[in-house]
Amino acid sequence: MKRFVCAIGLLVLTGCLAQAQSRVDATDVTQDNFDADFPSGGVLRLHIRSGDLRIVGSDENKIKIRFWGKNAAEARDVKISLKTLGNAGDLRVKGGPHYAFQIEITVPRASDLFLRMPAGEAEVKGIVGNKDIAMHAGDLNLAIGAPEDYALADASVLAGDLDASPFGISKDGLFRSFHKQGAGKYTLRAHVGAGELTLRP
Repeated sequence: MKRFVCAIGLLVLTGCLAQAQSRVDATDVTQDNFDADFPSGGVLRLHIRSGDLRIVGSDENKIKIRFWGKNAAEARDVKISLKTLGNAGDLRVKGGPHYAFQIEITVPRASDLFLRMPAGEAEVKGIVGNKDIAMHAGDLNLAIGAPEDYALADASVLAGDLDASPFGISKDGLFRSFHKQGAGKYTLRAHVGAGELTLRP
């Protein structure tokens, strides 16, 4: 019995060590670019500071970040942190200039994307997978592909415009939203507190 318990304990410990060893933490605080390997089909969570953000899908198994602003000295204060475990990643971008700051992030085209951003303008395109995107204030422009690819689509704006042409929806004013179910396999959730939300093919 003792041997059995010891064997189970060893297996659990080995599994924990293997998981811990597969974790990768990367931080870059000095350059205006950042590159890291990331698998296609992964789950990527992004917490991005306010600004002008563009996220684009590519055929490379990499995350690439480029950023720039009017004041080069302030751009050096940008802090980028990426933590990965298997096919899951947690990416954070913070610091940098308060105004006129632009960020471009390239990710594998097949990705499940979770994005939170306080305010600004954000464009997401070329991503095939689940999408959960929210901003407190600003303009969010999201290319979703074919609407029939989604099993569930939820979108809302507390105050502003909601334009979802692939679903035949266009609303403005307060507390605008829509909910659609379909035969696809992906989930789409998009929310803007105050501003404009545009869903396009």
